[in-house]
Amino acid sequence: MTNPKVTVIISVYNEEKYLKKALNTILNQSLKDIEVICINDKSSDKSLEIMKEYSNKDERIVLINNKENLGLGLSRNNALKIAKGEYIGFVDGDDWIKKDCLENVYNHSKKLNTDITMFQMTNYNNEDGSFHENTWSNLDELSDEYDNKVFDGSKTKNFLFKLPVSACQKIYKRSFLENIDAKFPVGIYFEDNPFFYYVWLKAKRISIIKKHYYIRRVHSESITGSCDKKFFDIIPSGIELFKIFIKNNFYKDYKKDLINYRIDAYRLTVKCLDDDLLEEFYNLSKEEFKNIYNSPYKEDFLKYMNNKNLKIFNLILNTNNVNEFKKEYF
Repeated sequence: MTNPKVTVIISVYNEEKYLKKALNTILNQSLKDIEVICINDKSSDKSLEIMKEYSNKDERIVLINNKENLGLGLSRNNALKIAKGEYIGFVDGDDWIKKDCLENVYNHSKKLNTDITMFQMTNYNNEDGSFHENTWSNLDELSDEYDNKVFDGSKTKNFLFKLPVSACQKIYKRSFLENIDAKFPVGIYFEDNPFFYYVWLKAKRISIIKKHYYIRRVHSESITGSCDKKFFDIIPSGIELFKIFIKNNFYKDYKKDLINYRIDAYRLTVKCLDDDLLEEFYNLSKEEFKNIYNSPYKEDFLKYMNNKNLKIFNLILNTNNVNEFKKEYF
């Protein structure tokens, strides 16, 4: 038996309300030659029961039942180790894909021999049932000149940090991911950020499809649905991202945008956190800003930060407590 054309990896944690929709749209794809790796990340609801029910009916499903909650990054990494598909795709347990998604994206990728193919995403508001698009998920930064073309990551240098980082909006050639030893960071949220920039800048053959194949469900229970303590992980995620750029010699060409992208995350998180979390985040940010200030990259940060980011950097670094910071900043 030959290996499947596409492996879809879906890691699930307590998504019983949405999981059947996700699985139905994957298993009922017009492309039948697929493998579906379902990971139950120690859900406490009926997610595992649903996955068992589906796996008993469809031999294309490979079921992994984590004995402890490993998080999305490690769960995906474990699935990548056993995936057999020529290409790899990811679907979140609360999202879904259109019926012709895998067939059309696979055929496009195969024809152009891509490492990565990225397509458009539609956002679905779970509260009112409305669909909406934005410039980010529509790939508006990629003009018509990129249509049906193959390019490498360097061709998006001027707008790299305006591209969608979601692992789910793309399919990847498995041999490419294996050759570059691509892994998601483990134990933190916002794991898509370091993964995306690493694989994108390593890729030699990228293509896009300006069609909305993926539907992202926006609701209060999703990782980015509410601004809470999960957002503290912009700190370790940013550190990991910075290391990737240094280690792979990307830093020189991207340092101005990288630095501002990293500090933007602090600035936006400060604005959205409630007061009961702001003090802890302020203290963690101060420690990291001290590390930056004492690092070999201090002068680059001070030179390239835009005015908004320089302001928050200096205020967090130089104020004595969160109340003093709030008085000066807000």
